[in-house]
Amino acid sequence: MSAWTVGRAAAELLAAERDRRDRAPLTGEWPDLDLAAAYRVQDEILRRKCEAGERVSGVKLGLTSRAKQRRMGVDAPLTAWLTDAMALPEGAPVPLGELIHPRVEPEIVFVLGDRLEGPGMTAGRALAAVTSVHAGLEVIDSRYTDFRFTLPDVVADNASSGRYTVGAPARRPRELDLAAEECLLEVDGEVADRATGAAVLGHPAEALALAVNVLAERGRALEPGWIVLTGGMTDAVPLAPGTRVTARFAGLGTVTVRGS
Repeated sequence: MSAWTVGRAAAELLAAERDRRDRAPLTGEWPDLDLAAAYRVQDEILRRKCEAGERVSGVKLGLTSRAKQRRMGVDAPLTAWLTDAMALPEGAPVPLGELIHPRVEPEIVFVLGDRLEGPGMTAGRALAAVTSVHAGLEVIDSRYTDFRFTLPDVVADNASSGRYTVGAPARRPRELDLAAEECLLEVDGEVADRATGAAVLGHPAEALALAVNVLAERGRALEPGWIVLTGGMTDAVPLAPGTRVTARFAGLGTVTVRGS
């Protein structure tokens, strides 16, 4: 029988985050780690963070684009937690001294006005609960060496959570064609990648509905005021000291982070 437990895995990943050290995937030592156990690890990490004073601010989806799935070698999207400690004010430098090997990806971000609870949630019903849509950038930071992991590994690691920033311009969902919303990702002024909202499961609202239904399987719901990062639209780019990464959206405006 494996000596690994949910509590031990949560402690190991939290220690790696605290000490800024990467490690081998959990599945190398815990080959029986499956998705159900991985989500229990994720929830235990959240419980310990909240016990230490952090507050849940929303959820994020990971690996919702084919580009990210190919890059990370997995074939399914996943959900994870956001806390207030992960939030960066727009324009604030990213504290690289607190991270291991950060990368940045552009996101379409929802802010919820109503509670969303599954199962059976549809994209249309989910989008009706959204009060505003924003440009966003997520700074991901895996605790695994070289961002190499299986799907249960990355689920346990809270989908490589690091930091996130949300652009100030707010739009109503009905004002935009979110599937067609184009984004240019720039690194130090040079275009590194581009995508539209269709890269996120065909439409970002599909990602939102997926999050609601996946969380319902664990007896959870999305709460009013929560932020939802719908998933990276492009592959992620590395963030180094002094590097400036900008996402320029057609209708949502521009948001930038800078490594410090």
